[in-house]
Amino acid sequence: MTFAHLTLATRDVVATADFFCQTMGWTKIYHPDNIESQAAWLDIALNQQLHLLYVPDFEPSACEREFGRHVAFFHPNADFSDLKQRLSAHGAEIMEPERATPFERFFFRDPQGYVFEVIDQEGFLTA
Repeated sequence: MTFAHLTLATRDVVATADFFCQTMGWTKIYHPDNIESQAAWLDIALNQQLHLLYVPDFEPSACEREFGRHVAFFHPNADFSDLKQRLSAHGAEIMEPERATPFERFFFRDPQGYVFEVIDQEGFLTA
């Protein structure tokens, strides 16, 4: 079994899609015509997608944090510094981890209020 997609609500589909394309390098792909609200599908990796759906009254949960609800991605450590700069330049809040791990990682809160963890894949696999 593999991960297929993650769906997130957003107050601004276009801005949220642009944020992830410009910071994470994900690409916009098709989305079905049978969705009545505004939506965007982003390609994260081979056969892995992020689906964004417009919800006008969306508010992030108070549980969006390291020890709560967040989404984690592997990313090459060599790009951590540049990724943090791209994220900050596009309105993300960089957050340091609350606990030490044998591999490097960091968190960020996107402009919609979701929290994401970025994990050094090589460091994780060799820890």
